[in-house]
Amino acid sequence: MSAGSVPRRTLGRTARLKQGRDFLRLKQTGHRAVQRCLIVNWQTAPPGHPARVGVVVSRKIGNAVQRSRARRLLRESFRRHRTELTQPLDVVLVARPDIAGKPLADVEKDFLIPLRRAGLLPAAPPKE
Repeated sequence: MSAGSVPRRTLGRTARLKQGRDFLRLKQTGHRAVQRCLIVNWQTAPPGHPARVGVVVSRKIGNAVQRSRARRLLRESFRRHRTELTQPLDVVLVARPDIAGKPLADVEKDFLIPLRRAGLLPAAPPKE
């Protein structure tokens, strides 16, 4: 990497759930929380494994443009906070119809609330 370049902040292959069996495992044996525009399914991963995310967006969300935007918002919410997780997790985020048209800040807030309640993220800093 050159001196002036900025490191990429993307989710690589190791940070994504791709196999249908992983999605099914989390749905059947993982923990579940519903928060306004999304459903969060998670299960702890063995120590030393990276935190991974999978995203599910159905046609109920809207057309292809709206579904793609919903996927990007959910992945970005996870990407921003994966280093703050108290333990490695496998997470499946399921978009609900009211995600359409929401800004990133609202989706991110809906993502953080259930994980903080479960003790998987540190408590929010106090507002001044």
